[in-house]
Amino acid sequence: MAEWFSRLPWKFYQSRRYMNDLDKVEFVYDDADKHVVELAELYSYTEDVDFVSNQLSYEELSRAHGFEKWTTLSMSDKIKFVVSLQDDLEVIEKEKRMKAVQALLYLAQGVYGECRSQDHMQDVTRQNVLLFLELGIYTSIVQLLTMEVENSTSALLALRKPAVAISDSKELRLLLNILYIMVETTRSCDVDKPTDPVVEQLVEQRESFKQDLIQPVFGEDPLSVLLFTMVTRFCSGSAPHYPMKKVLLLLWKVVLLTMGGLRGLDTKKNEVRSTHELPGLTENMYTVCETMRPASPPASAADLIEHQVPRRGVRAGKRWKQRTEKSLVKQSSLDDSFEAGLNRDEDDDMMDGLKSNSDDDSPPTPPRPATPTVIQRALPWKPKVRQKDLEAFLDHTRQKFVGFEVKHDHDSLAGLPQPIHEGVKVLKQHLYVSLSEVQIKREEEITKNPLSKPEDQVEATPAECLYHALLSNLPQYMIALLKLLLAAAPTSKAKTESINILSDVLPDEMPNTVLQSLKLGIDVNRHKEIIVKAISGLLLLMLKHFKLNHVYQFEFTSQHLVFANCIPLVLKFFNQDIVAYVNAKNSIPALDFPESVLGDSAELTAENIEGGDNSPYCWRNIFSCINLLRILNKLTKWKHSRTMMLVVFKSAPILKRALKVRHPMMQLYILKLLKMQTKYLGRQWRKSNMKTMSAIYQKVRHRLGDDWAYGNDMDARPWDFQAEECALRACVDRFNNRRYTTSGGMEPEFLPVDNNIHSLLGQELTLAPEFKENYEQWLDMEVFSRQIDWDLVMMR
Repeated sequence: MAEWFSRLPWKFYQSRRYMNDLDKVEFVYDDADKHVVELAELYSYTEDVDFVSNQLSYEELSRAHGFEKWTTLSMSDKIKFVVSLQDDLEVIEKEKRMKAVQALLYLAQGVYGECRSQDHMQDVTRQNVLLFLELGIYTSIVQLLTMEVENSTSALLALRKPAVAISDSKELRLLLNILYIMVETTRSCDVDKPTDPVVEQLVEQRESFKQDLIQPVFGEDPLSVLLFTMVTRFCSGSAPHYPMKKVLLLLWKVVLLTMGGLRGLDTKKNEVRSTHELPGLTENMYTVCETMRPASPPASAADLIEHQVPRRGVRAGKRWKQRTEKSLVKQSSLDDSFEAGLNRDEDDDMMDGLKSNSDDDSPPTPPRPATPTVIQRALPWKPKVRQKDLEAFLDHTRQKFVGFEVKHDHDSLAGLPQPIHEGVKVLKQHLYVSLSEVQIKREEEITKNPLSKPEDQVEATPAECLYHALLSNLPQYMIALLKLLLAAAPTSKAKTESINILSDVLPDEMPNTVLQSLKLGIDVNRHKEIIVKAISGLLLLMLKHFKLNHVYQFEFTSQHLVFANCIPLVLKFFNQDIVAYVNAKNSIPALDFPESVLGDSAELTAENIEGGDNSPYCWRNIFSCINLLRILNKLTKWKHSRTMMLVVFKSAPILKRALKVRHPMMQLYILKLLKMQTKYLGRQWRKSNMKTMSAIYQKVRHRLGDDWAYGNDMDARPWDFQAEECALRACVDRFNNRRYTTSGGMEPEFLPVDNNIHSLLGQELTLAPEFKENYEQWLDMEVFSRQIDWDLVMMR
């Protein structure tokens, strides 16, 4: 048997290993990971000492009140204790204030010193979070957080230090931890135990808590604006001690809780479409992707050479003909490669047969070839047609057959042949009017007739409130987020002038043993991955919800992301070994919360460091990849200038390599990006990548009349690119000025005149310093030295 296996070519073993590395990824895309995992990612492995100090602070304060165990207290005693801690938050003495914060955090974490299991801790956490919401702890913590953010002394001390460490952000980390636990617990409370009485009460409190998160708490801005301000200050270098990972995680979860997740967005979209008398959506992207079969990765040069090597002992012992005399790879070789990928299941059956006979001394009998079966497969998506496509088709055919065009007429087909009639009928059957088209048309009507067609009352949705709050500084916020994403990308090189995103993970003293160094290295990589996860989830949520609320809010955010080089940044992120990134094991389960605080702490050894978890992939990394691909699709869809950026930055080979991750949703968004740029890549590229073209035909929605595979689009003229962005920017600015300024977007000379004497006398005028210095001289010249007939003035 060993002799027989030794006769197999070495390329066969390499091929099998390559295939096993690229098996289908059984990943279910969701708004966030499991609740336990989301809480564990809040803490770095360097924060293990904080768990002990939190417990000690609680025990000290509880003994002062005459009790020790929290789980045995009555509800009245719990309320008294939490109220006393809330009072301590307002004292001037910092040490006493911080002890109260640590005790509250210990309660929010689940009182792990008295719990026996994770489930028990989660139950205690839900009970305590519910108690916090009822007693108004959220408002007290946010006020304290605002004071710490504005604390200039801490910022100056951090700026003077040569290297900022985790101890410089202790107060901020404690407050952010409490807020994050409250938000995340409230958001995901009904996932595990929906019928639990405490969970039912939390669900009832959820809506009021959402309103608290949206409304201003301390000052004029809500919590999201405060967190965005922390991000911009950190990136500007004025506050290097801010714990950015916790800030970004809390910001992402606040937006996720207040505006809702992506899976529930289709329901909201159908509701909004019904208000505009548009038909609802019948397809769900998540459902379609879950039933979609992933495509085999495109063949690389090494794979093509492999298919030229003779195979002995494979497929019933038949020898394959060598083609060594031909140096060029023909299209038939690409087709053979494509079929080999589709017939992977047959290869797996063959290997199973070889394994089952491996104990016999006689050479194994190759399995019989499977009986070919014809499988009827339908396209996963219903084709769509835009109104613009229908108008272009009618204009072209009328000009061709009749000799003139009829604008805005989609019904009369006089003089056109019967096939054109049938074509128009098919186009109308698949006509899809998007919300963006309706909103853009409405904006054009308001612009043309501002008085006769004024805007309706704007509903104060969570997305509307967030956009209004962020509008004045939204460009700076987008730039700051992309700076952090660049610093956390695995392909980024360490530079002295770049921002330090590791300030809340580096200990005060660097490790002096090999195990501690390994632990810190894993913690740093894990830290960066979590930052990428939070930023990608936050940006995608904002883009999706802004587009549903109003398309120009989405376009304003998108333009500033494009101007901040978001497109090349995402491509730079994917210019790595994506398979290795998805399969990365940058975690130590023994040190994850709550395993690290339940029972006796596990001893750090090489086994539990290198072991990692048992999952075949890293959830947060594939989640980040899909989010970034969806963001890239959002930025470039129907935008020729931005599509050309994909071509200029040579995204095609980068995206093709990412197809090696065999996950249907991830491959779908990669193929969408490849589809929109194929017309610009040239005929030779399309000819050499027929397997990718076939995958696009099979998995991406068809747009009837779209000649994406041929490159005959006359709208893709390069001299129109700058005009396209400028015209879009003009529409967006007109929208923002009309809706979010006091003048309503009107020119000053066209504003109505104020004739009310009370409002005129109540206006506050700013006088120039020169006028104030010469005020008495002005009175003598203009008032006292002139004769005024006051009776005549009053008559007028």
